[in-house]
Amino acid sequence: MSSDFDFTSYNNIKRLSEDELVELWGKYLADKNDKSARDTLIVQYIYLIRYVVGRVKVTLPSTISLEDIAGYGVEGLINAIERYSPQKNTRFETYALIRIRGAILDKIRSQDFLPRSIRRKIKVVKEAQEYLKQELGRMPTTQEIANQVDMEPEKINQLLAEDVTMTSLYDKKSNSEESTEIIDTIQDTNRLNPSEEAEEKNIKQELEKALQRLPERERIIMVLYYQENMTLKEIGETIDMSESRVCQLHAQGIMKLKNILSESRSERLRRSIVA
Repeated sequence: MSSDFDFTSYNNIKRLSEDELVELWGKYLADKNDKSARDTLIVQYIYLIRYVVGRVKVTLPSTISLEDIAGYGVEGLINAIERYSPQKNTRFETYALIRIRGAILDKIRSQDFLPRSIRRKIKVVKEAQEYLKQELGRMPTTQEIANQVDMEPEKINQLLAEDVTMTSLYDKKSNSEESTEIIDTIQDTNRLNPSEEAEEKNIKQELEKALQRLPERERIIMVLYYQENMTLKEIGETIDMSESRVCQLHAQGIMKLKNILSESRSERLRRSIVA
C-alpha cells in the first residue's frame, strides 16, 4: 500500500468486528509476507493516523502539507504493524500511536526548513565563535563575534537563536559516542520514589488487563479518552461515530471497568476510574 492513502474515503471503510480483527491479526502474524493481510490491517487502523495528524499539525511549520504529514504517519503505521508482537503485553493501538507520532516527527526533523542563505550565515558565526574560543581561552561575547564577522550583535543573537530551534532533546551533548542524550540530563521533579513506582506499575498492569476484557470499540474509546486526552467529540469524529453514541459507550465501559476492577484489591485503582 502506498503512503498517500486518501483519508476522505475512511468513512466508507467497512470496519471488521473484534473477532474478525483477531482472526486477521492471527493470519498476518503467522505469515508476515502476507501483504494482503497487512494492507487490510493498515486500513482498519488508519483512523489512528488521522488522530495523530490532527494533534501535531498545529505545532508544525505551515510549509509542511497535511498530505506529507499523513504520508509519514502511514509509514509509521506500517512499521508498527510489521514490528508489533502480542508478547509485548501492550495494546496495538497504544503501540501504534507512539510509532506513528515518532515517524512523523523524525521525518520532519530530518528536513531543514531554514533557507540556505541563513544556514550559511549560521555556519560563519559558529566557526567564528569556535575560533575566538580557542584564541581567547573562553567563550567569546556576542560583541566579539560580531566584530569578527562584521555583523550587528543583534543579528548574531538572531542567527544563534535560529540554530537552537533545530536542537532536539535526543541530540548528543557532544560528539563522543559515549555522550548522553540531552533528554537524559533533564531532572524529572515529579518522579516517584521506588515504592510509589512499584505501586504505579501494578496499577497500570491491572488496568491493562481490565481494558483487554472490554469490547473493541469501548476499549478504543477508553484509550483515546484517558491516554490520549481526546474529547468525546474528537473521538466520535475519529472513529466515525456520533458524540452521543461515544458518550454512551464510554459510560458502559466505565461501568464494566468498575465491575472488573472490583475483583482487585487496589482501592486506589478503583478510585482512579471516574465517570
